[in-house]
Amino acid sequence: MRLLLLIRRLPPRTVRLRLTLLYGALFAVSGAVLLAVTYLLVSNSTGRLVFLSFHRDPASDPGAQPLPLPDDLARARTGATRQHAAELHELLVQSGIALAITLVISIALGWLVAGRVLRPLQTMTTAIRQISARNVHERLAAGGPRDELKDLADTVDGLLGRLETALDAHKRFVANAAHELRTPLTLQHALLEETLTDRAATLSSFQATFERLLVNSEQQERLLESLLTLTRSERGLDRRRPLDLATIADHVLLAPRPEAALLRVGADTAPAPASGDRTLVERLVTNLVDNATHYNHADGWVEVTTATVAGRAVLSVANTGPVIPAEQVDRLFEPFQRLGDRTARNDGHHGLGLSIVRAIAAAHDATVTARARPEGGLIVEVAFPAGELAAVTAQ
Repeated sequence: MRLLLLIRRLPPRTVRLRLTLLYGALFAVSGAVLLAVTYLLVSNSTGRLVFLSFHRDPASDPGAQPLPLPDDLARARTGATRQHAAELHELLVQSGIALAITLVISIALGWLVAGRVLRPLQTMTTAIRQISARNVHERLAAGGPRDELKDLADTVDGLLGRLETALDAHKRFVANAAHELRTPLTLQHALLEETLTDRAATLSSFQATFERLLVNSEQQERLLESLLTLTRSERGLDRRRPLDLATIADHVLLAPRPEAALLRVGADTAPAPASGDRTLVERLVTNLVDNATHYNHADGWVEVTTATVAGRAVLSVANTGPVIPAEQVDRLFEPFQRLGDRTARNDGHHGLGLSIVRAIAAAHDATVTARARPEGGLIVEVAFPAGELAAVTAQ
C-alpha cells in the first residue's frame, strides 16, 4: 500500500523527464564502459614484474653483495602483486565516485537541456489551447531555422487554415440552408393565413391553396433529400462495389424529363468500369443531367459520354445554355449557389445539384473538372479510379 502511494506521488512521466532519464542512462552506460576499458588497460599494463637472476663469483668480486635468496624473491613478488591489486581497487573506487558525481551533473544538465529543447513545443501547446472557434484565424507563426519544430508549427498552421475555411463554409451553409427552409415555411404560412382570413373563400379557392401547399411541400422534401445526400456524401463510403458508368448513364437517361422534350439529348456510352456506391453515383449522374437540361434553352442539346481514359473511368456531360463567365464556374459547385437572381426564381431548384456532385466525387476519390463553353453552357467531367470490367459484368 505504501508502495502504491509512493508511486502516485512520483512526478508525471513527461517528455522532459523521459529525455532527462534517457540522457542520464546513456551517460551512465558510456561512463561504465569507459571505466571498464580503463580498468582492463591499467591491470594489463602494470601487473607484470620482471626478475633478473644471475650468478656472481665471490672469488672474482670480493666486494659484491650476496644475491637474494629464493624466499626473498617470492615475498617481493607477493608484495608487488598485493600493491598492484590495491592500486587497481583504489582506481576502481575513485573512478566510481567520479562517475556518480558526473552522473548527477549530467542528469541536472539533461533536465535543463530537455527543457530548452521542449520550450518551443510548450509555447505552441499553450497557443493551440487558446485557439477556439472565435479566434481560429490566429496562427502560431513560429520563427527560427527550418527544423522539426518549425515543420510542426507550419503543419499546425496549415491545419488551422483548413479548419477556418471549413468553419466559414459551414457557417455559410447553415445560413443558406436556414434561408432556403424559412422561405417555403413563410410562403405556407402566408397561404394559410390568406385563406383563413378570406371570408368569401370557396371550395375552389381552398383547393387551389392546398395545391400550392402541396407543391411547396414537395420542394421542401426535395431540399431535405438533397441536404441528406450531401451530408451522406461528405461522410465518405462504408464500402465499394463494382459498377459501370455506362450502365448507370443509360438508366438515368431513360427517366422522363419534361424539360428535355424541347432538347436534343445524345449519349455515347462506352464501358467505363469503376467502384463505389451505385446509389450515390446514380445521383451524381442524375444531378448532372438535370442541371444540363434545366439550365438550357429551346432547341438546345445535351451530350452524355462515358469512356475509359488513361486508366480512369470518365463521365462527361455537356450542354448548351446561357453564357457562364469563366470566373463563376467554381462558384457553381458551392451549396446554394446559382447564376442569376435566385431570390426572384421559384423553380424548385436550390443550387445543391453541383455541390452534391462534388461531394459524391470526393467520396469516390474522383476528380471533377468543369469549364464554360464560349457559345454558352457547361462541360463537366468526372474521372473515377478505374475498376474491373469482369467484376462489373459478373455483377
